[in-house]
Amino acid sequence: MFDSQSDLAALVYERDQDPDRILRDFAADLKRRGYRAVGLVQTGHHCLDAPKLSAMLVHTGEELQLFQDLGSCATGCRLDVGQLLDAGSQVASAIDQGADLVIVNRFGRQEREGKGLSYLIERALSADIPVVIAVPDNRFADWIKFADGMSVKLRCSREALNAWWDAVSARNGSFVGRDSKTFCEVLK
Repeated sequence: MFDSQSDLAALVYERDQDPDRILRDFAADLKRRGYRAVGLVQTGHHCLDAPKLSAMLVHTGEELQLFQDLGSCATGCRLDVGQLLDAGSQVASAIDQGADLVIVNRFGRQEREGKGLSYLIERALSADIPVVIAVPDNRFADWIKFADGMSVKLRCSREALNAWWDAVSARNGSFVGRDSKTFCEVLK
């Protein structure tokens, strides 16, 4: 079980789990229900999959390449930090335009060091917008330090994510009833 009293949730996954699919499907379902989810979801799994290291802006559907070609003999992470930061600025702009939820694709090395997309978390929470982020189980202790213990730990399942969202959206009255019509819409 988890404590659903925080607007910051870590979707904690193991190596054989796919948090990206869960987050993409969740964002699509929210959109169908009239909510505005903004953020970035990775479509590749990790730096070793360089040709597949891309992400999708959930609020536009645009796919962005996040890898750099370092040559066939290169080792290590091929993440293009510049591309990541460009994507982050697009998400920040979307947050400023209003959102019901912010999705951050990963708590990785950059975020652990206070770089990467970590600033989006503070920006969203400062605007009272809930945030969910995928956190690998081997970095959960680092995540707790980063979040100063103020986070919900979700198992990597759609059911856990739905339960957290239901609690958050019920607690935040401005989210309730988004998928229903307004009085004026009924009269039209």
